[in-house]
Amino acid sequence: MTSPINVEGGGASVVVDGAPGPETKSEPVTLAGRSPGQLMWLRFKRDRTGVICAVVVIGYFVVALLAPLLVKLTGTDPYTLYGQDPTYADKPVLDEFGLPLGYLGGVSGDHWFGVEPQYGRDLYAMLLYGMRTSLYMALGITVLIMVTGVVIGLIGGYSGGRTDYWIGRGTDFFLSFPQQLFFIAFMPVVTSFFVDPREETPTYFRALAMLIVLWLLGWMGMARIVRSTVLSLREREFVEAAKVSGASPWRIVRKEILPNVVTPILVQFTYQLPSTILSIAFLSFAGVGFVEPTPDWGRLFAAGARYAEQDPAFMFFPGLALVVFVLCFNLLGDSVRDAFDPKSGR
Repeated sequence: MTSPINVEGGGASVVVDGAPGPETKSEPVTLAGRSPGQLMWLRFKRDRTGVICAVVVIGYFVVALLAPLLVKLTGTDPYTLYGQDPTYADKPVLDEFGLPLGYLGGVSGDHWFGVEPQYGRDLYAMLLYGMRTSLYMALGITVLIMVTGVVIGLIGGYSGGRTDYWIGRGTDFFLSFPQQLFFIAFMPVVTSFFVDPREETPTYFRALAMLIVLWLLGWMGMARIVRSTVLSLREREFVEAAKVSGASPWRIVRKEILPNVVTPILVQFTYQLPSTILSIAFLSFAGVGFVEPTPDWGRLFAAGARYAEQDPAFMFFPGLALVVFVLCFNLLGDSVRDAFDPKSGR
């Protein structure tokens, strides 16, 4: 279909519907490129499970950080023996057998998660302070493990030759230790370097001993992952081009290789942190980690094992909190791995 014929100066022109007129100018189309980080973020945002798990994990760390303020809402603390302190005799929380009064381990308006049998300590306050102890200590240990593993893996993978051989043998040596057994065996040894065995070990010395033991026996997995990645990267064209251009080994590692190992580092971090939390809980459960009266996830499980027959509800809230955190962090690790994978369908 055509528009009416326009006659201008004796000439005729026909304008077809939908066709641009002589005065129409086409706009240039600009295509915005996205960096690998932006593509990763877009893939991650489409993963609803990963986003929910990230919110839950961040919420745990926020709750642990604000534990003193949140505990004040109930007017309790993790150290007061509400079942034995005569100050609270007008509000009994234990019966004559030392068991919590009420349902689900003594849950009430004053004690939201119930109380501990025999002593009457508030479980809500103990759990929040225990999360604070375990999460932030595990975070520090995991960062040390990651940094150590990355540095050793970069040195071994890029240097090759004898350096790589001896680093590999040292890694194999540390991997030969049965970790759980040596966690228990090394803790008293490390502690004895700082404190006389006849004296009570301060809490910060116990924390330092756990940090040393878990750090020394935890970096090998990260080192082997980084080493294998670097071995495949150092023969790539962009690394050879950097060598030809005269770049120093430090610059090649920092500018060319390290950015390409970020993905396995982040993925391994999301798996290492919950594993470290479980290791700290295991040490406290075995009696060589944190002890009374320091609140800790592992110590709560150790106490719950003693009270399992008389008060099985004591394990409910600490167990639920730990299971949810570990599950969400592992699912978050899967989501991060899929987001960094360009071949992922997510």
